[in-house]
Amino acid sequence: MTKPAVRKLRCAIYTRKSSEEGLEQEFNSLHAQREACEAYIASQRSEGWVLVRDQYDDGGVSGGTLERPGLKRLLDDIEDGLVDVVVVYKIDRLSRSLADFAKLVEVFDRNDVTFVSVTQSFNTTTSMGRLTLNILLSFAQFEREVTAERIRDKVAASRKKGMWMGGVPPYGYRVENRKLVVDEDAAAHVRWIFARFLEIGSCTVLAREVATRGIRTPRGNRIDKKYLYRMLSNRAYIGEAVHKGESYPGEHAAIIDRATWDRVHTILQESPRKRAARTRADTPALLKGLLFGPDGAAFSPTHTRKGGKLYRYYVSQTVLKHGAGSCPIGRVPAGEIEAAVIDQLRAVLRQPEIIVGTWKAARAHADDISEADARAALQQLDALWEELFPAEQARIVALLVERVDIGTDGLNLRLRIDGLDNLACEMMAGNMGAAA
Repeated sequence: MTKPAVRKLRCAIYTRKSSEEGLEQEFNSLHAQREACEAYIASQRSEGWVLVRDQYDDGGVSGGTLERPGLKRLLDDIEDGLVDVVVVYKIDRLSRSLADFAKLVEVFDRNDVTFVSVTQSFNTTTSMGRLTLNILLSFAQFEREVTAERIRDKVAASRKKGMWMGGVPPYGYRVENRKLVVDEDAAAHVRWIFARFLEIGSCTVLAREVATRGIRTPRGNRIDKKYLYRMLSNRAYIGEAVHKGESYPGEHAAIIDRATWDRVHTILQESPRKRAARTRADTPALLKGLLFGPDGAAFSPTHTRKGGKLYRYYVSQTVLKHGAGSCPIGRVPAGEIEAAVIDQLRAVLRQPEIIVGTWKAARAHADDISEADARAALQQLDALWEELFPAEQARIVALLVERVDIGTDGLNLRLRIDGLDNLACEMMAGNMGAAA
């Protein structure tokens, strides 16, 4: 009498190890898991079990996620009908999450695939097997959560002792022997950023100045306003370690002294809108001491506030002394007159005779300057003007403009020729002030 044909069952072995430690060894945990599973499959040869050639291994991957290369390949092969039985050493090798395991069992059931654990014998096709599986998975998930709690507690205790617990080091520091060490080159930039913020009180303006200086993050990215706020609020710079909002004395050296830190945070506590308004009010008027009316009297800068908004003007000294109507032009809006002067000034800087005159004057200071150098310097100023900080714009205007006369028929600019060659020399030497 012939024996009935035994259905061949294709068995896939899945192995996983959470950490990468020991994976470089000739015989590691993944090999041990596979060896045990192969032995089990061999014992079931009479039942038609055969081992598939493909190996599904995940080394150094947590069981708390399904985003694992080996597991994804296994699921793809199951969907393609290439696997009948999934064999693991223990069920937590496949997953430590009940929710994730429910998704895997759904895939197994849909494709008539059986799940077998070598050290925990049960059958997922029966209700008792599913109950046993859920109980074991509950303990696996509990173990993972307890382990995570222990790690969090260890990190918290270490941070309270001021220890560095990994991650991206703050700008100005580097990591040596798992400790923060001051990087003097970058630390100099940090000190400048704190000092400069005390002067201008604006991260928006400071970000532009930082970009002009060519300061970038350790990864080469641009330092923007948000990055600066994080820097100015990072207590690591005063030698402290922070954990969950609480700060503790750190093991590393401070870059910023406490007095500077306190002054910076006094400014930061003020609303950005108030700081911006104060910065505008403190900015030197562009045409202060340069603007004169039709009667020869100077115009003085002034400002007023209405509804929380700042309005700037230039007012004739004649009007201030003798009252309204004493001068044909008594008051002009600062923004309009400054824009008109800048437009004329930029147009003048493009004129060929001005370029040649600037070049000839600049040669008195440096005879190796060419006409092309002078032209490029003045063109650079024209292109970068809008990016300059208002105080720097005022300095350049004072350097280039001797006098601005305003009349009923328009404006008249009188330039300083010596200022043009000095400015050209500054720009070609790379000494022009910071941009806004």
